[in-house]
Amino acid sequence: MDEKQTSSTNFIREIIEEDLRNNKNNGRVHTRFPPEPNGYLHIGHAKAICLNFGIARDYNGLCNLRFDDTNPSKEDVEYVDSIIEDVRWLGFDWGDRMYYASDYFQQLYEFAIELIKKGKAYVDPSSPEEIREHKGTLSEPGKESPYRNRPIEESLDLFIKMKEGKFEDGSYVLRAKIDMSSPNIHMRDPVIYRIKRVTHHRTGDKWCIYPMYDYAHPLSDWIEGITHSLCTLEFEIHRPLYDWFLEALELENRPRQIEFARLNLSYTVMSKRKLLELVEEGIVSGWDDPRMPTICGLRRRGYTPESIRNFADKIGISKRDSLTDVALLEHSIREDLNKRAQRVMAVLNPLKVIITNYPEGKVEELEAVNNPEDPSMGKRKIYFSREIYVERDDFREDPPKDFHRLFPGNEVRLKYAYIIKCNEVIKDSSGNIIELHCTYDPETKSGSGSKRSVKGTIHWVSIPHSFDAEVRLYDRLFLVENPLAVEGKDFKELINPDSLKILKNCKIESNFINVKPGDRFQFERLGYFCVDLDSTDSYKVFNRTVSLKDTWAKIEKKN
Repeated sequence: MDEKQTSSTNFIREIIEEDLRNNKNNGRVHTRFPPEPNGYLHIGHAKAICLNFGIARDYNGLCNLRFDDTNPSKEDVEYVDSIIEDVRWLGFDWGDRMYYASDYFQQLYEFAIELIKKGKAYVDPSSPEEIREHKGTLSEPGKESPYRNRPIEESLDLFIKMKEGKFEDGSYVLRAKIDMSSPNIHMRDPVIYRIKRVTHHRTGDKWCIYPMYDYAHPLSDWIEGITHSLCTLEFEIHRPLYDWFLEALELENRPRQIEFARLNLSYTVMSKRKLLELVEEGIVSGWDDPRMPTICGLRRRGYTPESIRNFADKIGISKRDSLTDVALLEHSIREDLNKRAQRVMAVLNPLKVIITNYPEGKVEELEAVNNPEDPSMGKRKIYFSREIYVERDDFREDPPKDFHRLFPGNEVRLKYAYIIKCNEVIKDSSGNIIELHCTYDPETKSGSGSKRSVKGTIHWVSIPHSFDAEVRLYDRLFLVENPLAVEGKDFKELINPDSLKILKNCKIESNFINVKPGDRFQFERLGYFCVDLDSTDSYKVFNRTVSLKDTWAKIEKKN
């Protein structure tokens, strides 16, 4: 994506512009997006992707894609492949700068050797429980390990043997020697290497020791020449440790870590661990379930990369955590699809209508606008016949006062067609309505100049000129804005039971029989839909991306 998008200023841009004025980093701007390949990316990651790649783009800099793959027990090539696909789909390109922390395992090991030689790291056989207990609390200092002051040569020898596989998993760790009385618990001699005999998806069984994230991350940034390391707010307390490793190794041209608030979105959860629970327990159909906030789920639901980039730009960057209304995300996709989506006539809950005064066997070609927002998309032919389908919800036998659609004796306009009047209601032996008998006014053809008007306009499809399809109506996954904040409830108890409704035997106008997975449309009066991956040539499946009702637009208008 080459074009520069208009982005509002924020504190990160102000820092970068000040650095550029001072010629810091020799005028370079180099960022990175550093996902751990232990799950699928979600809309929160999209915010970080847009920020890192957008900053690089807007300041003529570079942005790397780097996989922080330091924990092979939770990582998988499947996640790597999905992340690559998602970042590309969002419209960003890292050129030849795709890296892995595992690319630097040898250099990270050598840095650890250097820390030991400087007396800034030591090998400790304490158990995880002992290390945790000795850390202390927020109000009490930690307790030094009895092995903290072992001779440098001894730690060096033990660490080399750790690498050579001479010890059992968990028997030794390498710890940084910092300050066990630091008010920041992360500075109390953190573990920087552990023994872990797990096959790595890239390095195989070459290594049996793996660096911890807090150690590998700043050094990987430095190795790649990163100037501005943009992280979410939970890493703010880790920043002194980030800086300590760079200073302890006396590295020049150090990157600067800057934290920003992560995205919290209403009516969903953004924790990879909790999203994994939903997948593993079968509450959703997979990581790409269209109800999931994952990028692949949003893609399958019909979201466009442009809408997500615009959403990221609208929410902006701040230093304080807050809950973003999902209505803004929904507004972003409506705004985008309103301009580009082909209009389609579709009936989801069909009710048969026979127009009794329309000649049997006659088929009439009418004109329909493909997109009123974009005249260049032109018009298409639709077909009108004696027998049509309308939405069952567009008929009431006993209508409320302000109901302006079909009911006995009332008239409505069929969009792009004629005014019809309901004359008779046909029921089966159980009293269920099975069809309506109506008459049409041949003088009211749309575009004919007729001055007759009625209050209601409804959509329809010709029965002989439609095909059957399955339509999946997706809604918000949870019943409450913040499912993790409800006391006494497991978040999974708050799943919206109506987050998915599957409708069979929906009727779609025949012009669209050859649609392909990923194609997006507006079903007239019903919402925006896309063709699902489950669709085949013989069986079409459509997902509702979002309804037409836009609560955010109303909020903006009021403000």
